[in-house]
Amino acid sequence: MKKRAFDALGLEEDDEDEEGPPFELSQGSGRYHALVGTTPIDVGAEIQIAKELSLECDEPVYSIERANDPWTVMSWRKGTPEVLEEDPEALASALGSPLPGSEKSPDQTARKPLRHVAFVEGVRAHEAHRALEEDYGEPLPPGRYHLEDTPRGLRISSGTGDIGFADVNLSERLPNATVYGVIASPGLDVFIVNMLQGGECIGQFAQPPREDSFMPVVSDIQGERSPERILVALGIPPEWFRNE
Repeated sequence: MKKRAFDALGLEEDDEDEEGPPFELSQGSGRYHALVGTTPIDVGAEIQIAKELSLECDEPVYSIERANDPWTVMSWRKGTPEVLEEDPEALASALGSPLPGSEKSPDQTARKPLRHVAFVEGVRAHEAHRALEEDYGEPLPPGRYHLEDTPRGLRISSGTGDIGFADVNLSERLPNATVYGVIASPGLDVFIVNMLQGGECIGQFAQPPREDSFMPVVSDIQGERSPERILVALGIPPEWFRNE
């Protein structure tokens, strides 16, 4: 299973660095498994692995993304995700396997207060809303996303501070658009931009730089190299990340 997970990421097991793999795998009772990303600033390794492995399995593959609060739990069937309103610990227990690291103290498992917004080039709000509804499979709940047309493009945010996988889903539904998923801490000391097309990350800007990233690394976004200037270029107010 570990080898198949590495294959899904296009990595060799020998590529693993001192920090270990970008995921932890917890085998469930017989047919079920949990894939838990260890790095909250990636377009999750767990998403990529779960999607690929679900194509080979008759049973669902579950992924748990820990960048969000609460954590995002997804069930994948034949490459198609469904967000579950499940407590990850309760789900893991029901499947007969505790989550990796669940025995650690609260201090050890503390989560960074990262917030997630997006900017989309070449798409208007009504197009994005329609694409997101198609992905969701039904009308979007009121207030789930804030879609705002600007002269530069479309801004996407959420009152929760997290847009989930809206940036990835939009890049899949609208493959000609360029989507920038921005993940940052309140002080911008952690700052990640994932540039997406066709559901794939075609470039990742990270501050501080990350040597262990399996994404293609870029040194600038729209010619800018600092978080503040990148946000200006994308038309995203820094205050979105500072609000509690």
